[in-house]
Amino acid sequence: MHILTFISSVSEECTGDFIAASVNANPVIIRKIMSMLKKAGLVDVRPGVGGAYMKKDASLITLLDVYNAVDIIDDDQLFHFHNPVIECPVGRVIDTTLRAELKEAQAAMEHRLKQVTIQQLLNQPEMNKLN
Repeated sequence: MHILTFISSVSEECTGDFIAASVNANPVIIRKIMSMLKKAGLVDVRPGVGGAYMKKDASLITLLDVYNAVDIIDDDQLFHFHNPVIECPVGRVIDTTLRAELKEAQAAMEHRLKQVTIQQLLNQPEMNKLN
């Protein structure tokens, strides 16, 4: 989210090093995330030292788009289960007991992320103080 709001709000060339300074992260990590965002069609990067730019308008990118782009979940499941000991009375049922609750929690979170765009973040009073 930080990377996309930064690129959307800064008129300067958004190189990986420039973005990394704002995010306070290693440029290698920023480049890895930028690659994911590019693969998702949200940004593009000019060859050489040209920097990144938005490929889609900020009003069309939801937080769910970003969440999905950075690929933080496996098999469409945010919550994963350990391998409990089946002989244990709790271990035998904990997976099925929790699974429905956690799927519902993930669905609620994703529904909320779908409601907010990068542009809405940029429109927040705190962000408007940047200009």
